[in-house]
Amino acid sequence: MFKRIKVFFIIILLLLVGSTLAALWLLPGTFSAKSTPPEWEVKAARFIRHLATPSHFLKMTNPVPHSSEALGEARHHFADHCATCHANDGSGKTHMGPNFYPPVPDLRDTAIQAMADGELFYVIHYGIRFTGMPAWGKGPPEEDLDSWKLVHLIRHFPDITPEEIAEMKQYNPLTRAEREQQEALDQFLSGEDVVPQEHHH
Repeated sequence: MFKRIKVFFIIILLLLVGSTLAALWLLPGTFSAKSTPPEWEVKAARFIRHLATPSHFLKMTNPVPHSSEALGEARHHFADHCATCHANDGSGKTHMGPNFYPPVPDLRDTAIQAMADGELFYVIHYGIRFTGMPAWGKGPPEEDLDSWKLVHLIRHFPDITPEEIAEMKQYNPLTRAEREQQEALDQFLSGEDVVPQEHHH
């Protein structure tokens, strides 16, 4: 009896593997990151992510008091760590953002703003597996105040001002070409015989 069950499961497994390989053969580009996820996939992924968030995080409120100082620190942190993918305004409109699968979300979107504070914190601290979202949290969650400050900033993105975005630009990481151009300019300004050259794309 046990032998028959074992054979049955092996046959089912072989059928599953065979059908998967057939689907991949018939649908080239199945694993391409260039395609746009269909709406049902986006909704399913968000629903699964929500279910995967431990319930006690969903009930959490932000322990960091809302203040201009907390927002300022969050803008600095975000510009340095997150804006490469998410953009300074949270729109996700960067060179890299749209090329992920799924694409980097617009943090101003109502679907993101509807998430609980604790759920946003959980995503920042632990990341999201099988996406481009890394885990930024260091140490135990209860000590990660930086991620809670970022939650305040995400809530603020729909109302962020041009002045705040301009301030954040000074904290964005420089590309190699930008660093070389800045170093050449610094050498020139310090009196060295170097003519800074403009970088062309």
